[in-house]
Amino acid sequence: MLDRVLALVVDVKREERRALFWSFAYFFLILSAYYVLRPLRDNAGISGGTRPLPWLFTATFFVMLAAAPLYGWLVARLPRKTLIPLVYHFFAANIVIFWLLLTFGIAQQIVYQVFFVWLTVFSVFTVPVFWSFLADLYRSDQGKRLYGFIAAGGSLGALAGPTVTRLLVEPLGPVNLFLLPALLIEIAILCAMRLGPAAAGFNQTPPAPPPIGGSAFEGFAAILKSSYLGGIAAWVLLLTVGNGILYLSQAELVSAATQDAVERTRIFATIEQWTGALQILLQLTLTGRFIKRFGTGLAAGFLPVVFALGYGALALSPVLGIVMAFQAAQRTANFAISNPAREIIFTAADREDKYKAKNVIDAALFRGGDMGTSWLFTLLHSKLALTVPMIAALTAPVMLGWAGLSFALGRMQEKRAKAQAESKSF
Repeated sequence: MLDRVLALVVDVKREERRALFWSFAYFFLILSAYYVLRPLRDNAGISGGTRPLPWLFTATFFVMLAAAPLYGWLVARLPRKTLIPLVYHFFAANIVIFWLLLTFGIAQQIVYQVFFVWLTVFSVFTVPVFWSFLADLYRSDQGKRLYGFIAAGGSLGALAGPTVTRLLVEPLGPVNLFLLPALLIEIAILCAMRLGPAAAGFNQTPPAPPPIGGSAFEGFAAILKSSYLGGIAAWVLLLTVGNGILYLSQAELVSAATQDAVERTRIFATIEQWTGALQILLQLTLTGRFIKRFGTGLAAGFLPVVFALGYGALALSPVLGIVMAFQAAQRTANFAISNPAREIIFTAADREDKYKAKNVIDAALFRGGDMGTSWLFTLLHSKLALTVPMIAALTAPVMLGWAGLSFALGRMQEKRAKAQAESKSF
């Protein structure tokens, strides 16, 4: 009966089932923790107005520049079974520290600004660590079949998190919500530790492979040497342009609409709820079939097309309802279709690149793109006096160029995956 039910939503083999369920639960818990905190972060980011946002993105970038080599150093020296719990325990402890500082009213405005930077760093490390782990366990053909269902676990968490936030933010207050994500992260660690042994039945690498070794800075060099990794890096940078301009446009419109912290938190949580519901629907019905039928290139290019259409709509009608719908649509397209495709693209990379280069791309380059985009938006909006619809109209053609890059990366991934499969058959 379980096989028949699963067959309706995912093409999973019997030996993959346990690993699939642990992956689903692991991602659900990590995203639940993040999305409980995200509406609180978005409110904290505009609690003093939108002017500090570029500085907060800049601080995030420099923190990532320091953190990425440190993570590379840990990857080079620690086995996977030690590295993954260490990263998550560290972030869970940070959350408890934030709760203590805010509970006792210690430098609240500074703490909220640090929290804004910290949560961005948290998302950059914890989610890529999850996908790096999966890229180490699953083959490219498995990713095409299973990643959509696994991503649905994250989407369910992305729906559960803001739902909890909306229900509890008023009776408990924003500060007391901090303790729940810390607990969720600790449970996620247990799932991660069960996932490796569960994948041993089909995985060609041992459940606990030795440390990768090498230098902490090799991820940077690998991106410069490889056109494949360089293409992925360019894809991510264009993602930050699309995300950043939309986020800052949203901040401007929400800040103009209301100054009430609870109401702003509810608005941000509402966007997360819409996104989570749409993601689950698509991931359980469409993602795996879409990627398997059309390939990673078209799947990766789905998001840029949504961005281009969304910016066109925003250029014509710059109102809060449009930006909320646009935000929900692009994040649904990202997490339901294009992000699983991008993670599949990484399955064709070398094992060392799956951890080192991927971390540089998803951490330092991603946040560098955030920083650059925030200052570009400030220049266009504040210095050159361009309105939100004018900036949206300028951004839409860039998004179409991003779609072209997606198709090229998809073709490269198919060739590399085929070559790897042929080499293993000899």
